[in-house]
Amino acid sequence: MTQPLQKIQTVGFQTISPVDDSVYLERPFNDRADIDAALNRAKAAQKKWKKIPLKEKQAYLTKALEALLSKSGDIAEEITLQMGRPLSQSAGELRGLEERARYMIEIAPHALADMVPATKEGFKRYIKRVPLGVIAILAPWNYPYLTSVNGIFPALLAGNCVVLKHSHQTPLVADRYAEAFTVAGLPEGVFQTLDLTHDDAEFLMADSRVDFVNFTGSVKGGHAVQKAIADKFIPAGLELGGKDPAYVRADADLDYAVENLVDGAFFNSGQSCCGIERIYVHESLYDDFVAGFVTLTKQYRLGNPMKPETNLGPMVRTEAADFVRKEIAKALTQGAKSLIDESLFPDSKAGTPYLAPQVLVNVNHSMSIMTEENFGPVVGIMKVSSDEEAIALINDSEYGLTASLWTRDMAAGETLAQDVEAGTVFINRCDYLDPALAWTGVKNSGRGCTLSSIGFEHMTRPKSFHFKEC
Repeated sequence: MTQPLQKIQTVGFQTISPVDDSVYLERPFNDRADIDAALNRAKAAQKKWKKIPLKEKQAYLTKALEALLSKSGDIAEEITLQMGRPLSQSAGELRGLEERARYMIEIAPHALADMVPATKEGFKRYIKRVPLGVIAILAPWNYPYLTSVNGIFPALLAGNCVVLKHSHQTPLVADRYAEAFTVAGLPEGVFQTLDLTHDDAEFLMADSRVDFVNFTGSVKGGHAVQKAIADKFIPAGLELGGKDPAYVRADADLDYAVENLVDGAFFNSGQSCCGIERIYVHESLYDDFVAGFVTLTKQYRLGNPMKPETNLGPMVRTEAADFVRKEIAKALTQGAKSLIDESLFPDSKAGTPYLAPQVLVNVNHSMSIMTEENFGPVVGIMKVSSDEEAIALINDSEYGLTASLWTRDMAAGETLAQDVEAGTVFINRCDYLDPALAWTGVKNSGRGCTLSSIGFEHMTRPKSFHFKEC
């Protein structure tokens, strides 16, 4: 049964641009009557959508993707104005969306194919991957297209209908998806969007007509999802972030490691669930690594993200930047040492979302800067004396999204990777999602999986067919 509707007064919300703290957009929230209507449409539409041949679904989604890509320039600017990433980098998000979407469209026939066991005389037996029904997707602002495409495209390809609730910081992303699917001629009710308060988002998830929840966000948010669906036996995919580590072995290519780890730590102002937040360096390379890391960090240009020379924009909100400032200050009182003079970044000012990148040494795991997710442009670097010490420190975390190892000895790196507690282990790269591989986490980084053929398994359920000839 659906929940009884309650007349709850809703207000609107504002999207404040971190570029200049101006009101970029404001609109009213949808209310519970809107939720009810959307779910009724989705339920009705899904009965027909699931029966549409996969080739037709692929054609719809390909056309929608092309509609999105045709607006890449406008969309890149919208990303920057909504969440602050430098305009010179925002277009890359659409390239990533294209890579993931095309890959999931391409592999859908294989991933959704019937599974047929060995022939048994007198019987016909097979397993189908059937859609779950209506999927609620709650997407975040930090990579607003890359995080949402992971759920939207496989969900629709598998025959589900989608209700998307995007972040209040990036609401135009939901609008762009809706526009693209309209251009593609997607049947009414198959894809819908809602702007909801936190309470109404929980109301949506708890509704009996929702059959799966795909959520990307904080650990606190993940617990809220589990609480919302506690009275139903439905699954949820939870991607909850990380405190992602890197280990630079004694045999690493030093310059290559420095270049890529600086980017892994500070791209998107460190606002990446799989960004590098802690680095362990073998003692034989430590001094040179730190020196190179600091030198490259000082070359960043913090400023207005609309300017072409800017490669480090503001954080999404002043409150987020203030949290990172407090974490840095706290670490310094505990004995950490900062290696970046903030005066080198004149646009970094207290009371604004503009924050200079920071490198800390003399850190350890008694400090929250090395154990709690900062989600900002700060990284701690520790010296280690062995592989064993590094792996122990990597695993000394409540998170386990990704980890990266830097070494010229691939065999040794692969052996070490087996002991790393993470959903993805990289060697000689970081902060990247390959759509051919499962995107998943362990511990407080969540549960479930998106991308790869395995991602389709989480958007479907197995249904067995067992027929005996008479």
